[in-house]
Amino acid sequence: MNKRNQYLSEPGLSLLKEWRNFAFEFKRYSLNTVESYSRDVKIFLMFVESHLGDKISLHSLKNLTPLDFRSWLADERKFGTSTGSITRYISSVREFYNWLNEKKGLENLSVFNIQSPRKEKKLPRPISKVDAIKMLSLASANTITPWLAARNTAVIALLYGCGLRISEALDLKRKNYPFPEIIKVQGKGNKERIIPILPIINTYIDKYIQLCPFRKTEGGHLFLGKRGKKLNPRIIQKEICHLRLQLGLPATATPHALRHSFATHLLSAGGDLRTIQELLGHTSLTSTQIYTDVDEVRLMKVYKETHPKA
Repeated sequence: MNKRNQYLSEPGLSLLKEWRNFAFEFKRYSLNTVESYSRDVKIFLMFVESHLGDKISLHSLKNLTPLDFRSWLADERKFGTSTGSITRYISSVREFYNWLNEKKGLENLSVFNIQSPRKEKKLPRPISKVDAIKMLSLASANTITPWLAARNTAVIALLYGCGLRISEALDLKRKNYPFPEIIKVQGKGNKERIIPILPIINTYIDKYIQLCPFRKTEGGHLFLGKRGKKLNPRIIQKEICHLRLQLGLPATATPHALRHSFATHLLSAGGDLRTIQELLGHTSLTSTQIYTDVDEVRLMKVYKETHPKA
């Protein structure tokens, strides 16, 4: 089966749409989360139709065996799907089956007995303080259009200076500007958190606002593209790609790496994990504790490079 060239049947699409609406309206998942889950479940449903040679039905979903689910995972591995993505697929399909059980009375325990593949623990790869500052400096002069350069610099300043996810930065509204010393940000799962705004970050945003050719509109976003619409995250991703090439940084220097840098540099400066957890919007402290491993790696590197007997 080539899942990239396959279409989902009308019954499958109908079931998927019904579940999407439930996840968005009743589970209150963010639009990004719902879309991510939907893509994963659609891939699964397309596999099931190809695997069984028939259109999706509640009967077929109920009667899938452990062998069927293992065949699905084997198919994903054959297509080179990463361990992390497979783990996410399993989580998405379990969410889908929870809904089938709750709303359709369909129970299939096989999906909950699938063993998720072990994911290799990868440490975040933060950008150094020096390189982060160089990135800001280069961004301010990296385009011939002054307001676009000011916009890109302001977004990068928010990612590094506040630890925002790129989606969170681009969701900020113009009506809330100028920002006070503390702002409320809506993160994953529509969870709200409080973030301090440093004066230097407001300075970058001030410059962008002064140069932006588009007027403030009710409900409009703060960061806009060339045509006055909400800025596409791909624009910032491309900008940071250009900056990392200019600075000779590795491919791991992404917008999200600036968020890692925010957390790592706070920890190195003596910040406590609980505060960093709140600033990042992590539900679990375990997600934040990985930054202690990053700091230990950094300390050992410094020790080996500088200690005379190392």
